[in-house]
Amino acid sequence: MSKPKIIWLNVTVFLVTFLIAAIAVPYRAITHGFEAAEIIMAIACFCYCGMSITAGYHRLWSHKTYEAHAIVRFIYAIGGAFALQNSALHWSSDHRIHHKHVDNNDVDPYSAKRGFWYSHIGWMLREYQAHRYNDYDNVRDLKRDPIVMWQHKHYLTLVLLTNIGIPLVFGLWYGDVLSSLLLIGFLRLVLSHHTTFFINSLAHIWGKQTYTDKNTARDNGVLALFTFGEGYHNFHHLFENDYRNGIRWWQFDPTKWMIKLFSYVGLADKLRKSPEDKIEKAKLAMALKTTQQRLTSHPQAEEMLKKLEHEYEVLLAKINEFYALKKQILLNKKQQLVCEVENSELMKQFFELKANLAEQRKNWQLLTTKFA
Repeated sequence: MSKPKIIWLNVTVFLVTFLIAAIAVPYRAITHGFEAAEIIMAIACFCYCGMSITAGYHRLWSHKTYEAHAIVRFIYAIGGAFALQNSALHWSSDHRIHHKHVDNNDVDPYSAKRGFWYSHIGWMLREYQAHRYNDYDNVRDLKRDPIVMWQHKHYLTLVLLTNIGIPLVFGLWYGDVLSSLLLIGFLRLVLSHHTTFFINSLAHIWGKQTYTDKNTARDNGVLALFTFGEGYHNFHHLFENDYRNGIRWWQFDPTKWMIKLFSYVGLADKLRKSPEDKIEKAKLAMALKTTQQRLTSHPQAEEMLKKLEHEYEVLLAKINEFYALKKQILLNKKQQLVCEVENSELMKQFFELKANLAEQRKNWQLLTTKFA
């Protein structure tokens, strides 16, 4: 069977930019050196491109996890062109198909089950799914966004203005055009590309399946450091409508923090979060499954499995009871019964349940660790 036609433009762009970044940039660093201002500007542009993809292309346009002011959307559109990862319309269309058909080699544009190379970059080097390149039926909502359509229409112009114009203007201002083109142009672009591509490849083979094993996505805190929080990919694939990827305060997710900051100053609203109880139950069910699998070959497997399943049922019951009560308290507060609620038996019951649940979580953690 013949392979799909090679997309020579993509091959040329990826190859040439990578060779210049890998050879010319180190050579220039050794023979001439780079100034601190040039390095800082390159890092700033890298962050701008990355956050435009994660907060804009991904969490705003692909998943509609929040709504953003037109100014913010415009900034994302420019940054997305600077990142050179196709228009927001096309990127979002690909990504929605990926989520809907994840790991399906025949439909998923960058299925991880076709191997690291394919999911990382190979899928863009040949016309694997040419029949749908101009089919945007799954992003009809984005067609109503004038900024998305403006960027899509003028994408090539914006790419040239940002990828050549920004490094050139900075180089002319600072007095070193060549260094600026190499650092802010080529090296920044290659880093922007491959850190994003790692989410399609590495984040599907390296890390933990914390919440589900129904797809190949993994949670990886190391990848989160280089991808502005996108490394918590197992969570994302199960709770794709959540504006957060790292849901704990200590998890590195600057995209989440920026979106939250925008909401404080009126530049973003309607931030969507997955219910806490659903997140906890998914994590609990996955922990039960992995522990059960580890115990199958143990000499006392039957006894241990019974104890494990009993603790699971007890903890699940307490979680249901706790969150049901919590919802009732929130409802009462919304009905402006704050004073009455705080002094009611409901609050006493809530704090008792909270303490009991914490103790039960601790017991569960000790049990699953013991059986590890």
